[in-house]
Amino acid sequence: MHGPAAALEITDGIRLDGYYLLPAIRADLLARLGRTADAAAEYAAAAHLTQSSAQRRFLEGRRARLTSR
Repeated sequence: MHGPAAALEITDGIRLDGYYLLPAIRADLLARLGRTADAAAEYAAAAHLTQSSAQRRFLEGRRARLTSR
């Protein structure tokens, strides 16, 4: 297995509770696989976890682009 599916499988084994970049990475991979609802949920989780307002706006923008398709 290669590509986003392989990377998603690897991220499933990583435990970094409370770290916003893990759900952000998963969101990107899910979006690449066409799983937009799952990706949107991961972007929302990442936005909730970050302390940075700039990062939150970025992640919410990515989520909004997915849900507006």
